[in-house]
Order: sequence, then C-alpha cells, then structure tokens
Amino acid sequence: MKYRFTQKLFGYFFHNSCMKQAKAQHLSLNSKAIKNEYKAVLERADDIGKSHLMSSYCMGAYFIALNRKTSLSPEECFSLYKDGLYNNKLFHMVIGNADSYLDEKKLPGRKKWSEESHLRRYKNDWVLDIIEGGPNDDFVLGYDYHNCGICNLCRDEGCFELAKYLCRMDFVLADMMDLKLTRTQTLAENGAYCDFRYGRKSQ
Repeated sequence: MKYRFTQKLFGYFFHNSCMKQAKAQHLSLNSKAIKNEYKAVLERADDIGKSHLMSSYCMGAYFIALNRKTSLSPEECFSLYKDGLYNNKLFHMVIGNADSYLDEKKLPGRKKWSEESHLRRYKNDWVLDIIEGGPNDDFVLGYDYHNCGICNLCRDEGCFELAKYLCRMDFVLADMMDLKLTRTQTLAENGAYCDFRYGRKSQ
C-alpha cells in the first residue's frame, strides 16, 4: 500500500492520542520508532483501495507498531490506545453519536457498500452483510463481517494474536457514541464471522 495523506493523517491522529496519554501516565516511549514502524507496516500491507474502513486498517497498523516498538504488553498497549482515544475530544466529535450513526438516511449507502464488498476487489478489505433490526429485535443496525481487514493485516504481519485487542476497541467506540453493541463471535477468535448488533443504550 502506498503511504499517502490519508494514512499519514490517521497515523498522526492515533499517535498524537497515544503519546499524550503516555505522557499523562509518565511513560517514556520511542515516538519516532513507533511512527516509523507504523509507516513500514502500511507500506508492506496489501492495498484496500478507498475502503470505508481505512481508518480501522490504520488503527490496526498503529496497534501493531505500538506493540513492536515499546516494552508494553498487548494488554497495556490496548489500555494506552483506549484511554488515549477516549480522552481525545476531537475524536468524540468525529465519530458522532447514536443518532448520527443510526440515521436511516445512511442505510442505502451502507447497502451499496455491502454489495460492493462482495466483489472482493481487494483481498484484505472487509466483506459484510447489512442486517436491519425489526420491531421485535433489540437492535437497530447490524453487520455480519465475513472478511476482516485487521485480521488479515495482523496475519500478514505474523501477529494474528493482536487482532482480538482491536475487536475490543469496537465496544469502546460504541460506548463513546452512546450505543449498545452486542456481539457473540469474531473472526479474530475463530468465529464463523463477526456479528455486530447496534442499538441505543436505552433499548
């Protein structure tokens, strides 16, 4: 994959969040080494085109770099990443809230994304089905992911065991948006697919 503006921007965002959190926790980390490894991971990575989940692909690449270039355990890296994003006010603004995420006007675009994903133009990109919640369901919007870019990236980098930590980040992001996320299985932990079900916390 070519390391372009989009990848640099996401990397800057994740790195800035983590380094601020590291400073707050009085951790001494090699900032330059982490940034260089993030770039190297993405330059080795298979291209996923203009994927809807490029930010997640970059998030995975940065998590790999953070694990490789610090003495922190994967669990400690996850905590640093999670707290760094949670304390970033701009990130809260960018990801929105339950109303914006569950807006019905976005459904046609999501269905088109799902259809296009099944063409599998890029082997590392996500492949998904959209699941609409009905009147008797306890969710509004669901996704079944049959191929996961983060799992593929971690596998390619020889660190598949790290993918499950990024799966946990989904619950962090849902909480930040005031969403309820239910999930019973993930590809990262040998599930048949990842079954995301989103609703409002009040549901």
